[in-house]
Amino acid sequence: MEHLRKLVREVPDFPKPGINFYDITTLLKDPVGLKQTIDALFEQCGDEKIDTVIGVESRGFIFATPLAYKLGAGFVPVRKPKKLPAEKVSVSYDLEYGQDTLEMHKDAVGEGHRVLIVDDLLATGGTAKAVVDLVEGLGGIVVGLLFVVELDVLNGRQKFNGYNVKSLINYDS
Repeated sequence: MEHLRKLVREVPDFPKPGINFYDITTLLKDPVGLKQTIDALFEQCGDEKIDTVIGVESRGFIFATPLAYKLGAGFVPVRKPKKLPAEKVSVSYDLEYGQDTLEMHKDAVGEGHRVLIVDDLLATGGTAKAVVDLVEGLGGIVVGLLFVVELDVLNGRQKFNGYNVKSLINYDS
């Protein structure tokens, strides 16, 4: 995935000093890079039966929607508060630099639905763990978590022992 890594821009000291931000907008604007990313995510799914692909607001939507299409699965957005109109479930969690809350429609995932969670970045794992909690709280089965970028130094993967976690691009700093 070295060719994809070269399309990701590193922005030092964003959103605050000491944090390196890996900006995927440079990857997204590259037509070949975007196609290769979606295709590589699809390949990571193998023959797994997936009913629903969940995209985490907001950059997760970019990858989860075309992936759901390619898999023949439904797409469900997990959003920040006050963005969803119907009855919802919510969870609050810690970020690497603060706290946040996510919501999902209560009827988005049913008992036994096989769910793939997709986001652009795995850092400390707090966001993805919150989504796992939402899915499992509704009776869904998390068959995997899939990320474009993983920051190995933050050890987010450790929150997911027993889960199938895959990333396309890994950074160790």
